[in-house]
Amino acid sequence: MSTTESLAAALAEGPVVLDGGMSNQLAAAGHDLSDELWSARLLADEPEAVTAAHLAYFEAGADVAITASYQATFEGFARRGIGRERGAELLALSVECARTAARRAPGPRRPRWVAASVGPYGAMLADGSEYRGRYGLPVAELERFHRPRLEVLASAAPDVLALETIPDTDEAEALLRAVRGLGVPAWLSYSAAGGRTRAGQPLEDAFALAARADEVIAVGVNCCTPQDADHAVAVAARVTGKPVVVYPNSGEQWDARARAWTGEPTFSASRVTGWRDAGARLIGGCCRVGPDTITSIAETLRAA
Repeated sequence: MSTTESLAAALAEGPVVLDGGMSNQLAAAGHDLSDELWSARLLADEPEAVTAAHLAYFEAGADVAITASYQATFEGFARRGIGRERGAELLALSVECARTAARRAPGPRRPRWVAASVGPYGAMLADGSEYRGRYGLPVAELERFHRPRLEVLASAAPDVLALETIPDTDEAEALLRAVRGLGVPAWLSYSAAGGRTRAGQPLEDAFALAARADEVIAVGVNCCTPQDADHAVAVAARVTGKPVVVYPNSGEQWDARARAWTGEPTFSASRVTGWRDAGARLIGGCCRVGPDTITSIAETLRAA
């Protein structure tokens, strides 16, 4: 653990600020993320850039850094000629990059935590299916896919495993099985739209899967619009009784054909008090949410 206080204990005391999008921070620093490994490529090629991105968010007021391991899988690394042993080293390195940033962060010493990102099976496919789910695989096979990298990440001693951007309940069930016995708490965060998972299941059913999972310290949504987050936070709190995690996108829309973001941002720090009042305790941003917005979130929550 990075501090003497566990993240679960901190959530009982009040809201904790998450970081923002790793990819947009790396892109803003001039790094090319067009590779299938996305930000995970830099773990192999330029890990100091990953550390610098984490540090920018800690300096902005974040309490939690989410690692650059979202798209880091043994299968994805293998397609780049990276063997299993080196792949395991890179997964562990993702945790160490965040730890290093926490140690370097200036200002008063306060608790800073590291969340090891575990993206969905579709992130490994790199074909957009992470926003559709329904891969045609049984739960047991999805569990076999996730368990090995979860074991490696857990052995790197993060404070929490971030099971994030999960598109459907089959994968959530697989992940909840896969984290058992690892000795590291987890949060479960779906990608949602219109009150449903991306695969179309009602959020009430999706959140209920985690209600009785002792390993899960928070449940919620990420990589969705702020408007979808407004609804989801209240549902997650009501269904599970657990602290809620919420970190939506900026509100802009990704045009996959043009490979560009369109529309205007709808994420503002003024929304976070509503999420907090509805039960959110881990609050930050995902794609296109940068350090300036994280600073606004931190200032809003700490002022309250």
